[in-house]
Amino acid sequence: MAAATQARPTGKKVLLMGTCLCDAFYDDVARATVEVLEHLGVEVIFPENQTCCGQPAFNSGDWNASRKVARHTAGVFAGELPVIVPSGSCAAMNFHGNPLQFEECPDASVDSLAKRTWEVCDFIVNGLGIREWKGSFDKPTRLAFHRSCHSRGTNSGEAIIGLLSSIGRAEVIPFGQSEQCCGFGGTFSVTFPHISGRMGSLKLDHILESQPDILVSGDMSCLMHITGLARVQGRPLEHKHAIQILRDTLA
Repeated sequence: MAAATQARPTGKKVLLMGTCLCDAFYDDVARATVEVLEHLGVEVIFPENQTCCGQPAFNSGDWNASRKVARHTAGVFAGELPVIVPSGSCAAMNFHGNPLQFEECPDASVDSLAKRTWEVCDFIVNGLGIREWKGSFDKPTRLAFHRSCHSRGTNSGEAIIGLLSSIGRAEVIPFGQSEQCCGFGGTFSVTFPHISGRMGSLKLDHILESQPDILVSGDMSCLMHITGLARVQGRPLEHKHAIQILRDTLA
């Protein structure tokens, strides 16, 4: 069977979880998510009363607080529609972290949210069946893809690599220790800033050795950490979320 391309489905509706980092720093990632999904014929609904997925409290061990946030989120995104998240980390909180913290106190609405949550590139490839991206860069472009820790064990990494690799004039290049953590780790970077910084600097060393044109990831937190270190160290590095690459190379 031939690989699916951008045959645009009709009548598809999704809910968009914008995430805290989109709200605070990466509003264009949310914008690109809407533009790409609408290009693919998907209607995007953005619930106005959404807040956080609860991951900061969850990672810090305050599960009483994170459960409250999770219940609120489940209420905001109630229903049967897919919930699309432009973040492997926040998506994983919904479909992995929540089932963990609600093992002893099951909540049907939280369980429903877990089953309907998709990271956006996973949704494009495995939800919509689009495995090739009909777009192109204006010139040959080397992309270094950073796979976030939270996307391991999911389909997101392979989905992103597949889409990026199919873009005209794009080359996804390897770099050393590509599977290693960048050191951000959410609250880990706050609790252990020096360890976090050294891990990020090592990651940056390997990325820069490969001489990419753009660093790409499916997680804004990793991009923020790595490129923040690059800026402070005087080693600038262009970066984009994977969904921005798809938007910017639209045919």
